[in-house]
Amino acid sequence: MMLKREYKNKEMLSVIGFGGILVSKVTQEEANDYIAEAIDNGINYFDVAPTYGNSQDRMGPGLEGKRNGVFLACKTTMRTAKEAESELQDSLKKLRTDHFDLYQLHGINNVEDAKTCLGPNGAMETFIRAREKGYVRYLGFSVHSEEAAIYLMEQFDFDSTLFPVNWVCHFTNGFGDKIMEAAVKKNVARLALKGMAHTVRPENYKEYPKAWYMPVEEKDLAQITLRFTLSQPVTAALTPGYIEYLRWAMEVGKDFKPVTPEEIDLLKEKSNGVKPIFHV
Repeated sequence: MMLKREYKNKEMLSVIGFGGILVSKVTQEEANDYIAEAIDNGINYFDVAPTYGNSQDRMGPGLEGKRNGVFLACKTTMRTAKEAESELQDSLKKLRTDHFDLYQLHGINNVEDAKTCLGPNGAMETFIRAREKGYVRYLGFSVHSEEAAIYLMEQFDFDSTLFPVNWVCHFTNGFGDKIMEAAVKKNVARLALKGMAHTVRPENYKEYPKAWYMPVEEKDLAQITLRFTLSQPVTAALTPGYIEYLRWAMEVGKDFKPVTPEEIDLLKEKSNGVKPIFHV
């Protein structure tokens, strides 16, 4: 059975999240099959965004008849209230739903970006109105900057943050550790990205074109790296946009065991000299 952990208010999420980019650049039939397979294996956490190609167009029909059992998260890269409102309504329409369980500022990369969202006529005005009107239930943000993440949590009472919890980053430069510490302290739920990521994508690397980084290619190691992520104080982790990675992750989620000291030593060794995908 798929392990579940609490998100907020006794809301239980599968520890493995279905990343919407998985259903971009596939047929509707394939998307339907992947979504059904995930749900059949106990996944109830689905995450998508307008920037993931045609993933919203595929996920909407794929979730029809299944929406009530799903915790659906979406995002916006829009930074002004007007633009965010337009994108929110477009996403609701494409995903064939009347609300999102979680709506997130997407890819906050620096403090100035965060200030724009929180400032006059910023995207957060739309977020707050949307929650009041029932279009969204919880508010969060995804982030690739420790400084921006900490600033956002200091300025607004977010429900969750979606950020990289990656083994190479942890062991080489500690990226993400400060976000984790601040989020735990403020009781902001933690959702993880890049648990199965390896390193910067080599220039001539042609595998996995939907990933901007190079994922861990060996199944056994990929499952250990994901277990490392899930051994941290997180609710759930999203997977790379390929069905084999989702299947590897579902095996982990259905038989989860915390990473062992020996495996931590292995990951430290494997990360030695590897270029991390994020920097402090």
